[in-house]
Amino acid sequence: MNDLGDAHLRSWALRFMTLLAADPEDQLAWLGEQAVGTGSVVEEVLLLCRTWEGLVERGVGEQAALGDARAIGRRLGDFADVPRSGLWADELATEPVWGDVRFLARQFLLTELGDWRRPLPPRAGAGGTTGLCGARRTPSS
Repeated sequence: MNDLGDAHLRSWALRFMTLLAADPEDQLAWLGEQAVGTGSVVEEVLLLCRTWEGLVERGVGEQAALGDARAIGRRLGDFADVPRSGLWADELATEPVWGDVRFLARQFLLTELGDWRRPLPPRAGAGGTTGLCGARRTPSS
């Protein structure tokens, strides 16, 4: 992949990890009225983990953070095997897996950036479909 594409993927991954690392109250405030399904979040987090591996292979991400990304993927692996039809907002405070993911995402950001406390990513804008962290989604994505 080219440098611009890798920079975009790294930025997306860091924004997403920032959201995953945030306190539950901040995550809920960020979600607002958005109805984000838990299954979709799990799929995107697993994609993030696989994406990070490729970024590290190409020298764009920190090797040390890869262990945290893999740990998140393993933690969500079993969770992903059970079909999820509920909303992420409803599970944030009740499912222990999200507390574990929050801890691991904080570790990831500490390793990659030196601090996990970062501004939350911009919310989805009006007038189009956007991904969880504000990345514009096309019908094929």
